[in-house]
Amino acid sequence: MIPLELTLKNFLSYQQATLNFRGLHTACICGANGAGKSSLLEAITWVIWGKSRAASDDDVIHGGCDDVRVDFQFISNQEVYRIIRNRRRGGNSNLEFQIESAGEFRTLSGKGIRDTQKKIITYLKLDYDTFVNSAYLRQGRADEFMLHPATERKQILADLLKLDQYQELADQAKDLSKQYQGQANQIELSLVPIKEKLSQEKDLKEKQKNLVQDLETLQLLQEQERRELQQLQQEENERKTLSEQFSWQQHRYQALIKDEERLTQEKEEINYQIKNLKKIIEQEDKILQRYQQAMQFQEEEKRLATQFKVYQEQQREKQQLEQQLSQETNQINLQIHQVKTQLESLDQQEKELTQILNNSQDVKVALERLSHHRERLQHLDKLQHQVAPLLQRKYSLQTKIEQSKANLKAQLEQLYLNEKYYLQQIDKIPEVRQSLLEIDLKLQELDKKQVYQKRVEEKGQERNEFQERLKENQRLSEEKIEELQEKLKKLEIPEAICPLCEQDLDETHRHHVITKTQRQQQETQEKIWILQEQMSVVKQELKILREEYKLLNQELSIKASLEQEYGQIEAELENSGKISFQLKETTKKIKEIEQLLTAETYAIELQSELTSLNEELQKLNYDEQTHALVRGEVERFRWAEIKQAKLDEASRRQSIILQQKPTLIEKINHLTQQKENLQNQSDIKIKINSLEESINELGYQSSEHQKLLDALRQSQSWQLQYQQLQQAKQQYPQLQERYQTIEIRLQSQQQEKEKIQKEINQSSVKIDLNSNKQQQIDNLEKQIQNRRQKLDELLAQKGRLEQSILQLQSLKEQNEIDKNHLKEIRKKYRVYQELAKAFGKNGIQALMIENVLPQLEAETNQILARLTANQLHIKFVTQKAGRSGNSRQKSAKLIDTLDILIADANMTRSYETYSGGEAFRINFSIRLALAKLLAQRAGTSLQMLIVDEGFGTQDTEGCDRLIAAINAISSDFSCILAVTHMPQFKEAFQYRIEVKKNYNGSQIHLVS
Repeated sequence: MIPLELTLKNFLSYQQATLNFRGLHTACICGANGAGKSSLLEAITWVIWGKSRAASDDDVIHGGCDDVRVDFQFISNQEVYRIIRNRRRGGNSNLEFQIESAGEFRTLSGKGIRDTQKKIITYLKLDYDTFVNSAYLRQGRADEFMLHPATERKQILADLLKLDQYQELADQAKDLSKQYQGQANQIELSLVPIKEKLSQEKDLKEKQKNLVQDLETLQLLQEQERRELQQLQQEENERKTLSEQFSWQQHRYQALIKDEERLTQEKEEINYQIKNLKKIIEQEDKILQRYQQAMQFQEEEKRLATQFKVYQEQQREKQQLEQQLSQETNQINLQIHQVKTQLESLDQQEKELTQILNNSQDVKVALERLSHHRERLQHLDKLQHQVAPLLQRKYSLQTKIEQSKANLKAQLEQLYLNEKYYLQQIDKIPEVRQSLLEIDLKLQELDKKQVYQKRVEEKGQERNEFQERLKENQRLSEEKIEELQEKLKKLEIPEAICPLCEQDLDETHRHHVITKTQRQQQETQEKIWILQEQMSVVKQELKILREEYKLLNQELSIKASLEQEYGQIEAELENSGKISFQLKETTKKIKEIEQLLTAETYAIELQSELTSLNEELQKLNYDEQTHALVRGEVERFRWAEIKQAKLDEASRRQSIILQQKPTLIEKINHLTQQKENLQNQSDIKIKINSLEESINELGYQSSEHQKLLDALRQSQSWQLQYQQLQQAKQQYPQLQERYQTIEIRLQSQQQEKEKIQKEINQSSVKIDLNSNKQQQIDNLEKQIQNRRQKLDELLAQKGRLEQSILQLQSLKEQNEIDKNHLKEIRKKYRVYQELAKAFGKNGIQALMIENVLPQLEAETNQILARLTANQLHIKFVTQKAGRSGNSRQKSAKLIDTLDILIADANMTRSYETYSGGEAFRINFSIRLALAKLLAQRAGTSLQMLIVDEGFGTQDTEGCDRLIAAINAISSDFSCILAVTHMPQFKEAFQYRIEVKKNYNGSQIHLVS
């Protein structure tokens, strides 16, 4: 891919920018940190693949804007393409893919964004992961491959080569092999009981012949006993019918006796009621006379009640008028009291104002002194405005001078500490060397534990696989139990059919099938118990292995820190030669700073300016204390202004009081006269007098009313007797009619009772003639039941034998099918087991990595030679000998790894021991070699190279070599872009793309 033109609108820090790559072979993108250099490269990845460092798609939109658009033109495989991607904030994205044809662009886009994205990757033969791991050396990730431990680098390389698809195939093959292995084990277990059952066929047929003879004999005996039982049951049923009829007759006779007793009692009660009613009717004249007198009392009470109601209303109206008169009188009294209170208040205020006006002369003198002090204060305020900036500058200069002195002292203190530190480091060198030896011994011990941990892990994996097989067998057994339970439920139905031949089952065969199914269920359950016991043992073993693995893991957790500490100590020893030089420089700087502090020759310009300011302040002769005293005098006499304001207010209020007093006195006299008129001549008083005369004329007496009420209460008993008389006259003929009806019913029941007594005597004679046959029936039924149970047992045995014989035939056929099936499953198991090994890490993946590493090593050394003037050489080691616990052992086991050894002019050492600049050159070489390799595997050529911020660790010589290496490999690429903020580096490129940031966002300028 060769870039031609990039157009940005509202992308990250850019609002509007266009970058033309035509004619650029090697160029530098330069600018300050945060100016937007990396955003240009992020725009390329976002427009092509829709990916960037932003957390969400809306985050790439420039702040304050609603949409974003990126337009990118490039060459790939001798064709010119253009990709346009845009998005609205909170909305959807759009993607357009075009190709140039005859000077114009025509679309290659699919139906949607996903389809278009697939077409872009197909045409470019490059996805995002391959791009960022090949053509794009992103900021801060140049050493990403090298920083991982040697045991992880192989996996990272496999991920870069996209070998995970082989691992997925290996996992699938492994899972399938486990499934087929479990199925094979299950079939083998199921064949063992089948073989045992087939050996029982001859014995079963002999038993079947003997059972048929016994069944025929029992069935003849049972038929004879059944006919005898039917005869006895018929005779017993006739006897029970007579007994039930006799019992009913007795029950009916007893019911008639009770009914006769009830009617007799009711007859006596009605006779008693008739006598009582007759007595009430005989007193009719006396009751009527007393009732009429009570009615007269009620009429008189109604008249007095009406008179009492009028009396109450007039009394209530009189009370309301008297209450109204009292309220109005109280209101006038309240107004008189309020006016008198106002008059007293005005008298008191008049006295206070007179006292205030007597002090007017003292206030006048104080006002004159206040005016004099205010004039002096205004003069001092003007002088202060002139002096204040000078004093502020003076204090600022003094602070800066003291700060300069403090900075020098702080530098001196830091230099003292550095000097002390360097001396301590020189003294620690022997101790550091001893620590390095101790850490090496610890690492050797941890390597031994790591090998043992690997063995524990393999043992755990083997136990886990065995546990999975047990779980699978348990699952199959539980499914079989569920099938047998379902089969038993179906057999419990009376119309059940045979589960094998699907024909109707008689009682014997059904019982036989149920027994057999229950036995199979019990055998399967016992098998599950054995599997659960084995699983319990495996779980305990796994628990012990996990605890041991966890303990080893805790012990090995410090290995990485020890290895890091080992590398740090080695680096510390290498840097010990620089400490002596740094100690001499520090001692020299200490002497220079001590001379400056002793002679006070620091901040010369500030000290000269401070002297001039002091002279100018002496000329102005401003005294802050005098200024404060004058300000205090002004504050001390300010009370005179307040007193003068109070005198003016007192004079005004005195004149108002003299005007208000006559009005209040006149108002008091008017209210007094109004009160007298209300109590003697008002409308309310006239209405009260009229109501008193009306009450006297009414003449209502409460004592007479009370006597009438007492007489009325005494006459209420005659009203009750009058009501009883009316009821008696109504009930008397009804009771006489009821009395006659009861006499007729008693005669009828007497006749029926005599009839039932005769029937009872006849039934008793018949019952005595028929004897009880129940004991004979019970004995015969028990005998038939016992014979039936024996017959059922023989039928069940016969059914079981027949079913067993039929099942043996099916088992023979199933045995042959299972054997053939077992052969196929074992064959598939072996196939998938071999495929799992072939696709695994030690198969195709390891072979591909072994084939790639020589090419990667050769390409890396070619680039590294250019960067280091042939001083460094790299080598990839994929296996190494593990540490052996036995010193006599001649050879140790080889361990898979991906160590990177770098050889210089003196020795071969690990990557971690090299300095920052050397490490970056190594990283750059490996990274660039990986880029070429990944591009070749993707089916495309690496035509563009982007290096983002990788030069900060290089010294001047390293930068020159890096620039020379880029120039040396420039012929391999059509476009090389280097991103940096270092001024000395950007000058080495013929073309510079300068990025600056202002209030309008990031801006691009192309400089040649």
